[in-house]
Amino acid sequence: MNNNSDQPIYRFSEAPIWELQRAYFEEQGIEAWQNDEVPQYITNNPVIASAYAEIIFGFLQDKARLGGISEEPITILELGAGSGRLAYQVLTALCELIDFAGMELPPFRYIMSDLPVKNIAYWQQHERLQPFVQQGILDFAKFDAVRDTELRLTESGVTIKQADLKQPLLLVANYFFDSIPQELIYVDEGHIFECKVSFAIPAAEEDGIGVSDMLVSIEPEYHYRRAAEYEEQSYPYRNVIELYKQQLEDSHILFPEIGLDCLERLGRLSQAGFVLLTADKGDHRMENWAFAEPPELIHHGSFSLTANYHAIQHVFEQKGALSYFTNHHYKNLNVGCIIMLEKPSSYANTRLAYRRFVERFGPDDFFSLKLWFDEHLESLELFAILAFWRLSRYDAQLFIQSAERIQSLLPDSSDEEADDLRQGMQMMWAGYYPMNEQHHLALACGSLLYELELYADARLYLERSMEAGKTTVDALYKLAICCYEEGEEPEALQYAHQVLAMEPEHEEAKSLLTAFK
Repeated sequence: MNNNSDQPIYRFSEAPIWELQRAYFEEQGIEAWQNDEVPQYITNNPVIASAYAEIIFGFLQDKARLGGISEEPITILELGAGSGRLAYQVLTALCELIDFAGMELPPFRYIMSDLPVKNIAYWQQHERLQPFVQQGILDFAKFDAVRDTELRLTESGVTIKQADLKQPLLLVANYFFDSIPQELIYVDEGHIFECKVSFAIPAAEEDGIGVSDMLVSIEPEYHYRRAAEYEEQSYPYRNVIELYKQQLEDSHILFPEIGLDCLERLGRLSQAGFVLLTADKGDHRMENWAFAEPPELIHHGSFSLTANYHAIQHVFEQKGALSYFTNHHYKNLNVGCIIMLEKPSSYANTRLAYRRFVERFGPDDFFSLKLWFDEHLESLELFAILAFWRLSRYDAQLFIQSAERIQSLLPDSSDEEADDLRQGMQMMWAGYYPMNEQHHLALACGSLLYELELYADARLYLERSMEAGKTTVDALYKLAICCYEEGEEPEALQYAHQVLAMEPEHEEAKSLLTAFK
């Protein structure tokens, strides 16, 4: 619709909302994820990381089989790496697969990229990422999806330019295409119209509101004009536009012109092409764009829109790619794989891994079950909670939310369940990527193991919680008991005295000191 306001009218991809989006992430840095404003769990959990690791492992197997072992590493580039949690989980799972298989595979390097410099600085100091950097398999790069044509790696000092890579480039892009500028077109009666947009945007300096509040307060108003340039032979994505003209009517389409251009720019870094692993709120079926209304901005600190996977899939299939999206309909997250390589069908292990870890049961299916789990947690028995925890690949978030229920079930637990809980904690801790959350994972682990009288294991986690600055009277007293039960009296006395220093009338600590006397 049109209005008679005096607001400027913009092409959708050039509207000020995109600059506000960029300003939000540059201003917030890692805090955008730490304060839970920006959703991350669905695309940053161990299940999706394991699926990606399996597909990458299959790709490394294919490269070893098809081209032998090259000295040049396979470059894995994550776009919009955000908090860094997905990268850590993928690297952890991939290295475990490689170690377990004991196969000779091509070397690889993983590059985390994003636009905000604050994010890169956070990765560079993160204790969980440093070992991978030191091994030479992890690097970082600032990358602007709208315009950059090369990658400058911060740790190695290497710059990757056009055609520098002889090996294929493997791209990881979660919640990426829905958050970068898109065009908006409207199809009706065999014609293409461009939807321009205007906003009433409050001035931050006048109203005293932040970027996030500004994004929430604006509502788009759309203005239509005939756009024959999309139908001209010179337009690079004319084929998919023609498809929309022929098969759709009265439909608003978010068109990923910048996303497609970004993929083509990145593809030119390699002489061999690329593989894309991607997950987003996005449709690859044309019927889901039929009769589509104008888009609404989904607000979560920043904002996001729907990704047009149909256009991305169609454009690269026309160039010879094989693309995979699930045959069944996704509910919350669409996970795809596009193999833009010569003879893509020859990458059998890559394709089989997608079939096993996405098509048959994938990250979207897990998230649907996770919603059910959240709703029914208080009625589940310990064996069911442990089974779902294993299905989640020992996810820390799932464990934290289940800790109280698990504790209530411990009095009736078996020795086998207690041992499975202890071993699961070890697996969870190895894959845990801390982000200064409000919860205390180590403290929760230590408390449960204490209840099970597994004192040596409990002490390990309770001391980790203290190292993280989570010192409490309860944790100190439990540490005193753990040391006492393990026959380490000096340490037990030390912890008991610390308890009394914080809480002089702590009766249990007094009793413990009396027992020593």
